[in-house]
Amino acid sequence: MLVSEELHEIGRPMVAEQLRHPTVAGIARGDLDERVFASWLEQDYLYLLDYARVFARLAWQAPARRVGDLVDLAHSTLHDELDLHRSLAAEFGADLEGAVKGPACAAYTSWLLEAAADYTDGLAALYPCMWGYSTLGTLLADATPADARYRRWIDTYADPGFVELTGMCAEMLDEAEPEPRRAQRLFVEGMRHELAFWDVPDGP
Repeated sequence: MLVSEELHEIGRPMVAEQLRHPTVAGIARGDLDERVFASWLEQDYLYLLDYARVFARLAWQAPARRVGDLVDLAHSTLHDELDLHRSLAAEFGADLEGAVKGPACAAYTSWLLEAAADYTDGLAALYPCMWGYSTLGTLLADATPADARYRRWIDTYADPGFVELTGMCAEMLDEAEPEPRRAQRLFVEGMRHELAFWDVPDGP
């Protein structure tokens, strides 16, 4: 079994835990308090700026054949995901430019950037975000949120293009041949950060 496949087995119960989280459940139903979603948008905007930096740091270390892939991932983060956040921010009253990292965001991004000092560790650490959101999007693809604005969030992560990028991350991780137990430890830590991130700061 490939390392990425082993991580998927470990990660599925942790995705199920995310699905039960009130923030994710509220997005799926379309009844999440707007203030909570606005705060989440602000935090995720700051997170994604650092996530793009992680891809850039890994590109500097990558084998030549993978440099372009990592640059593409940084580009997709900056232009596809962040464009979604900018458009939703206007509708939900989020202040992206004035946002300050909450504890969960600060802990997660500092951990990711530190892990990215090593190419293989960095790939294992970033994979929970790509795979987790792709899996959430796939599982929520048939949801019909009462507020259609939340459907745009689901569509972004259920999109086949995002699934394809996630698969590319899995390929890079497997090619790097990480030590399985170390990859598992980093993956689980990343998934724990993912769950903690849904505890939105400054909610009602």
